[in-house]
Amino acid sequence: MPARDFFHSVMRIGPVQIGTHRDRRGQTKHAAVCTNDRCGWSADYSSQSAAQLAARTHRCRVSQEAPR
Repeated sequence: MPARDFFHSVMRIGPVQIGTHRDRRGQTKHAAVCTNDRCGWSADYSSQSAAQLAARTHRCRVSQEAPR
């Protein structure tokens, strides 16, 4: 059975989006993902406050580079 990609309670803090989902074990997880191209940063957290803290403190190197 394929995994379902279903996020709810999606919020955005700067370039980072946070979404709540259930993992394969049925546990609630909170994914924080940077939406800037070429950044690639993402992480799963067990609490929404941890995901929000990570989103607030994420410093995306891509957005700090000078445009070419």
